[in-house]
Amino acid sequence: MSECAVMETAASSVPAVRWGILGTGSIAGLQTADLIANGSTVRAVGSRTMASAAEFAARFHIATAHASYEDLVADPDVDVVYVSTPHVFHFENALLALNAGKHVLIEKPVAMNAAQAGEIVAVAESRGLVALEAMWTRYLPHMVRIRELIRSGALGDVRTVIADHSQNLPKDPLHRLNNPLLGGGALLDLGIYPVSLAFEVFGAPAKIQASGSMTATGVDRQAAMIFEYRDGQQSLLHCALDTSGPNRASIIGTDGRIEIEPVWYAPSAFTRYDANGHVVERFDEPVTGRGMQYQAHEVERLIASGAIVNDILPLRNSALIMETMDEVRRQIGLTYEGEGTKRCQERLW
Repeated sequence: MSECAVMETAASSVPAVRWGILGTGSIAGLQTADLIANGSTVRAVGSRTMASAAEFAARFHIATAHASYEDLVADPDVDVVYVSTPHVFHFENALLALNAGKHVLIEKPVAMNAAQAGEIVAVAESRGLVALEAMWTRYLPHMVRIRELIRSGALGDVRTVIADHSQNLPKDPLHRLNNPLLGGGALLDLGIYPVSLAFEVFGAPAKIQASGSMTATGVDRQAAMIFEYRDGQQSLLHCALDTSGPNRASIIGTDGRIEIEPVWYAPSAFTRYDANGHVVERFDEPVTGRGMQYQAHEVERLIASGAIVNDILPLRNSALIMETMDEVRRQIGLTYEGEGTKRCQERLW
């Protein structure tokens, strides 16, 4: 049985885990829709205003709307909180939920930097709670199959990862993607995907070279990265927020390669070629909804089993990824004032 089938079978056989949604933005709506459509229980939603929470609750037929995040995490009918706020608030919102005794699924990136990610790890582990980064790509069927192929040696010695995540996104300087006070920029929002893919294949790099260019608002509009590893492998990664790129990914080995079609980080198809360029496998498995249910089902499986760490993306690995992101930021000169402090949230929201 495949890794994906195991996750889905486990999810269908465990008691209902009750979800609370922290935040009511677009990504919260996408996750909630996939939760409900795939049999999960969404019990409550919390926002900064009752009007926003009530509208979201009505849209998704959620029983309880809370006018604050504090009330949401205190809700006794909530077991796990999905943190869907902008990047700069992931740290404090995750700690709010963990300190209230709730498991958390935290939107990517898990925090603004490695120090914040490490503190989330420490609190979750000390309290025996599940805390996962919502890197939904890791849990999608095509990525499950790719991991199987790499582990089996089907590609031989894997030498190279090439991945792009480039979109032509809103130009409004106040939009969260362009706003440094909201953790804007290509790297944290888009670049996290190719960086996470490189980690999935090779682990942490031994050497990092990065170059970036900035917008008028002071965030990175694009970044290019070369990661090198102790055994000579390389990852060539790129992200941009003002140009539409190929959004493809390749994993190349001595005995063949995998070409993941656009958009590689979403439910997608891939083709596997042998060393002579002949097609030896075509993978194209349909996915219902957006595909965000797979990461949620993994959270539910962990909670039901009493485990707090999974093998697909342990939170400690998410913290290591943030260490690499910190170094990329240092090299391209990307800094943020406040990085998720309470003072910053009160000023903005």
